[in-house]
Amino acid sequence: MKNCEHSSVPTLLLILFIFSFSWSQEINSSENSVAISANDPNLDWGPCPEFMPEGCNIAVLHGDPTKKNVDVFLKVPANSTIPKHTHTSAERMILVAGEMEVTYEGEEPQKLETGSYAYGPAKKPHNAKCGNSPCILFIAFEEPLDANPLLAKN
Repeated sequence: MKNCEHSSVPTLLLILFIFSFSWSQEINSSENSVAISANDPNLDWGPCPEFMPEGCNIAVLHGDPTKKNVDVFLKVPANSTIPKHTHTSAERMILVAGEMEVTYEGEEPQKLETGSYAYGPAKKPHNAKCGNSPCILFIAFEEPLDANPLLAKN
């Protein structure tokens, strides 16, 4: 009986592997890859929410902002401040251009330089300040895209 149990384990693993491989191929085969530069002239830059600094723009890179898993570029003019706000989603960020200081409530400010990665927990209040040159931030949202202001724009 023990030999029978052990011999069925590799068979089960093989079946699971084949099923998961074919399932992932079905999902991935319907989508094309994406490679976009922050300077791509074909990016469709749109306005940021009203509470964000004047001249702020956002471009959707992948996904639908009203659905889960959306990637965006956020462009902020030099020397501008992003007021305190929250997102329903956690956010994963990479600063593509410029320097930025990000402060999450209850934490010390974190200085991001070009190429820096940052993670922001869902619903945690934060603000940011762009340095002396324009900032472009790549952000991956797990949940639909939103930005909820906590302070009125000055």
